[in-house]
Amino acid sequence: MKLGLILGYSGANLHIDIDLIKEAEKLGFDSVWTAEAWGSDAVTPLAWIAAQTTTIKLGTAIMQVPGRSPANAAMTAMTLDALSGGRFMMGLGTSGPQVVEGWHGKPFRKPLTWLQEYVSIVKTILAREQKLEFDGEHYQIPYTGPGSTGQGKPLKSILHGRPNIPIYTGSMAPKSQAWCAEVADGCLLTCMNPERPEAIYENLDRGFAKAGGGKGLNNGFDLAPSVACILGDDLDSLRMPLKFSLALYAGGMGSRKTNFYNAYLRRAGFEEEAVKIQDLYLAGDKQGAMAAVTDEMVDTLYLVGSKERIRDRFQVWKESGVGTLIVGTAQPEALRLLAELNS
Repeated sequence: MKLGLILGYSGANLHIDIDLIKEAEKLGFDSVWTAEAWGSDAVTPLAWIAAQTTTIKLGTAIMQVPGRSPANAAMTAMTLDALSGGRFMMGLGTSGPQVVEGWHGKPFRKPLTWLQEYVSIVKTILAREQKLEFDGEHYQIPYTGPGSTGQGKPLKSILHGRPNIPIYTGSMAPKSQAWCAEVADGCLLTCMNPERPEAIYENLDRGFAKAGGGKGLNNGFDLAPSVACILGDDLDSLRMPLKFSLALYAGGMGSRKTNFYNAYLRRAGFEEEAVKIQDLYLAGDKQGAMAAVTDEMVDTLYLVGSKERIRDRFQVWKESGVGTLIVGTAQPEALRLLAELNS
């Protein structure tokens, strides 16, 4: 199992702990990942990190599909990959309806079809085997629709980028996971229950079967869940920020109709808890939603507590079949412990 470090996205102020990243690189961490919501973007911090590191891979978890055209995303990927010496990994995802419509001002319509078209276009650009032409539900390239001048023509990237830049997708829903396993290089998960991997693996297996060629977990495909890690002895205090995060994602990242995180938790053994958290959060009781996140949920999904406690839970992750464990932590001592446990 490889180790990654997730930085996430900024709060009100942007700060990147480059010393923590350099420590991860020194310890042999395989990758560092950034994110974006409706504040800092995912790519600019990676460029800053790339200039101050030498070996650690650079991933986006995720670049939001509604935030940039497929061509712009491919241009960005090729540029950063070239400048970093071939270290870029492209994580893509649609995000949810609140962000897509409330921030990017685009309709949240057929998100899986949207992502499928987007990845197909990006792959065509990276391959440079032909000029870019695409006729889909979301994209028509060259554009000939209403308002077109009729002067668009198929183009091929001027830059000869690495054609096999790894493409990951943020896929929490079953159909998206199956498609991801079929066409992508890896799947990014916001959370995962390592004791109930079948909730994910049964979806991936359908995609591997379609892909053929022996593709499978750790054989041409990387399953990469994000896992917070907080080292310490006061479990109640350590769990609190993680309960806040789970309440936000399971309760408020989406609507009652569309919340991929909540739906996954229901499939992964926490149905009763997920329903209660969402009901409370959408009713405006955020504190109640946080209180509804159980200790068991935190302990199952994250690494929290003493060295001995984390050592036991880390073994469960190692046995789960995960390819890359993307760790979220601000503690250098936690990085050192995980590197030791993974050696």
